[in-house]
Amino acid sequence: MFLRRPSKHPIHSLSLLCSPRTTGHHHKPDATHARKIIRRSQGGGKPETRHATREGEEQRQRGRGDTARTERDAAAEEGQRRAPPRVPATMDTFFLSHGSPTLSIDDNIPARHFFKSWVPAKVAGDQPPRAILVVSGHWDTATPEVNVIRGSNDTIYDFYGFPKPMYKLKYPAPGAPDLALRTKGLLEQAGFGPVKEDHSRGLDHGAWVPLMLMYPDADIPVCQLSVQSDRDGAYHYSLGRALAPLREEGVLVLGSGSATHNLRKMGPFDAPVPQWAAEFDAWLKDSLLDGRYEDVNRFEEKAPHGRVAHPWPDHFYPLHVALGAAGDGAKAEQIHQCWTNATLSYASYRFTTKS
Repeated sequence: MFLRRPSKHPIHSLSLLCSPRTTGHHHKPDATHARKIIRRSQGGGKPETRHATREGEEQRQRGRGDTARTERDAAAEEGQRRAPPRVPATMDTFFLSHGSPTLSIDDNIPARHFFKSWVPAKVAGDQPPRAILVVSGHWDTATPEVNVIRGSNDTIYDFYGFPKPMYKLKYPAPGAPDLALRTKGLLEQAGFGPVKEDHSRGLDHGAWVPLMLMYPDADIPVCQLSVQSDRDGAYHYSLGRALAPLREEGVLVLGSGSATHNLRKMGPFDAPVPQWAAEFDAWLKDSLLDGRYEDVNRFEEKAPHGRVAHPWPDHFYPLHVALGAAGDGAKAEQIHQCWTNATLSYASYRFTTKS
């Protein structure tokens, strides 16, 4: 199994293939359109005239009661129409280490159970997000791009050589075209334009694998934003800062990558963690929790074994975007940590800004 890199870099012999620069175009099935049928009750003819008997009086009393109930129902409906819409919850931002694509099926990976606990443990809060923006290390472009999907997202299988059941998994979450265009607008206003629109790309495994565990109903709109691995951490942090308003609009911003990502140095599933990987992972945790974000932005200079932990930074830059999107005064918290295959750290972080 191999990891595919841009043509200007050599292909390394590894344990899995991921395609960071792939556009992931697939045949897209026709969208299913739901039809809403509104049934209105039809009134009859003119009511029959009755004499003022006791029976007639009882019917008139019942009629007045029905009229009063109808008026109350109408007033309640009018109140609902006039009521202000629910204010979306302000969301934290997150960096998630998604590790191997086998996270989708392998219960032996501890991180799988962490992701499945996402909603029950209310990791992202009491309210579900209005929409989700995923910044994945598996979409790497020269300039920022968003996928603008109307209908359901396709599921991209940007890996090979894995168990066949993985290629039957689907995560048909609805697209989030409004969020995609809002993201594009924010970035262009901040000077990151032009931002391209991709109208056919679905969700790569950096998005759908964790999301299928976190939000298994696939009912929350999702769109993706690409990274630019030819740029640096400071660039991606600033890009994230431009997206900070999304938090107050009920949007869950997720950076999906890996705290360490050197696939050439992977080992067996339960192999011990080498010193270089443990030291980089510990440095990252200490730097984030101590608020030394500038050091994180300059990790290749500041971190021990930075270039060994991330020989190609596509899987680390989603962290910088999520950190920047948390806004000024963000506080970091590690919400999960485990290892597999000697060098794959699943360290994941929450970034919170108190209002």
